[in-house]
Amino acid sequence: MLRELRAQLRQAVETKQDIQGVGRSLGQTAGASIRLGDDCAAIPDGADYLLFAAEAMWPVLVEAEPWLAGWCGVQVNINDIYAMGGRPVAVVDALWGQSTKHLEPIMAGIKAAAETYGVPIVGGHTNAQSPYNALAVAIMGRAKRLISSFTAQAGDVLLLAIDLRGQLHPHYPFWDCSLGTAAERLRADLEVLPQLAEAGLCDCGKDVSMGGIVGTLLMLLETSGCGARVDLAKIPVPEGLSLAGWLTSFPSYGFILSVRPQYVAAIEPYFARRDLVCIALGRVQTGSQLQLQLGGEEQVFWDLAQEPLTGFGSYG
Repeated sequence: MLRELRAQLRQAVETKQDIQGVGRSLGQTAGASIRLGDDCAAIPDGADYLLFAAEAMWPVLVEAEPWLAGWCGVQVNINDIYAMGGRPVAVVDALWGQSTKHLEPIMAGIKAAAETYGVPIVGGHTNAQSPYNALAVAIMGRAKRLISSFTAQAGDVLLLAIDLRGQLHPHYPFWDCSLGTAAERLRADLEVLPQLAEAGLCDCGKDVSMGGIVGTLLMLLETSGCGARVDLAKIPVPEGLSLAGWLTSFPSYGFILSVRPQYVAAIEPYFARRDLVCIALGRVQTGSQLQLQLGGEEQVFWDLAQEPLTGFGSYG
């Protein structure tokens, strides 16, 4: 069973290797102190950090469900800011459409998400004379203390914080626990991340992306230069979903945290108070391998020293 699951998970993750070309072009850092490969660029700004990120939407989603594409364009950027212990300041969008009529549902989705999450839209770019429809959204935020994917240490406990109060989209691997949910709850759920950072309880983590839970963990390990062992049986799966389907889904609220063992007991109540699931998946270890366990079986999922993923890592 684990062998077949491993093959499915690798297929979901391998597209992240496209990022290597950008890494070869730009290098590992920008300027003297800004490391590339995190959920956001973290730019030192006095005692704080200015956070900057951008996302382009999947063309298939823009064509098939333009309102949802607009909503997700804002939501995924907001998740990136909170994943780094920050709070969003403002977003801008870049819209291309075949007509103003094509742009209207995209913009409606953008506006709805911005209002729900309380983040202003402050500008952008619009072209209604394009041969295609497309969307990109950029965001700025601020953090007092960072949660970064570069700071995992051997011995850390890996925590998965996720919202199971949702449903899978009927056509796409999108676990939605945001649409139709009260804005106050969505904002308070995300606020847990900067609270943990500012309390000194967590300095390492990552937003679960389209690579799924395992793929996101692999990217975190790569930037930190570590390996890990994970027990997939510990991951709670929503009713009606297979383990493979769940592990290759993108959740609208999902974070992987790498935590010093002495802080785990203090972190769990933060999520429990919000009715969010927080479970331990495994541990970070030395080396370059991500090892998966399931039902008595164990396999090396990926060896980052032999096969880089994004290329933003160093193994020697």
